[in-house]
Amino acid sequence: EIQGDEDTYFVIVTRGHRYDQVCLEHIFEKKYAYVGMMGSRKRVAALKESILEKGFPREKVEELHSPIGLAIRAETPEEIAVSVMAEIIEVKNKTGREESISSEMLKVLSEKEKQDKILATIVSRRGSAPRKVGTKMVIFPDGKTMGTIGGGCMEAEVISHALMMLRTGDRNTQIYSVDMTNESAEDEGMVCGGTIDVMLEGVFAE
Repeated sequence: EIQGDEDTYFVIVTRGHRYDQVCLEHIFEKKYAYVGMMGSRKRVAALKESILEKGFPREKVEELHSPIGLAIRAETPEEIAVSVMAEIIEVKNKTGREESISSEMLKVLSEKEKQDKILATIVSRRGSAPRKVGTKMVIFPDGKTMGTIGGGCMEAEVISHALMMLRTGDRNTQIYSVDMTNESAEDEGMVCGGTIDVMLEGVFAE
């Protein structure tokens, strides 16, 4: 039921070969940044052949990371988990994808007649803030969001300020800064610090 997008990383871990294939077929119909699957080379080769016979394009099948994880001679479940996450991080950082606005977000922003909303865009970052400049998020009056600018306390603070803009009907574009230095990040239980400047633009119903 996970919809999937360019920032979704799928890992298939099931009890048997046929369940793996069911999951993989569903995932291949979605958007994703990564799909990995547990399994031996022999089992994976057989599954790939079965998927190809069903008409899935070879280039998509070749995107499957399986056997999963980086080769770090992992043995315990904890070590295997580290190898899987290491591979996901490698894929994430290798793509070098610039953050941009998705078609879904663009559609929502163009629906001016439905409800007010705020578009938040990271315009600068310093330190170990998790998201790049250009990352966008839409904030709705009920507190729901589309996209993310990094999660955690940073994002919560930006959402809170955006909701205040919506409640007061403030139509002025603002630059809102969030400073999570190492000391304050530690107080909040965050694993990273840094500072981001976020441009908040109102998109008001007509």
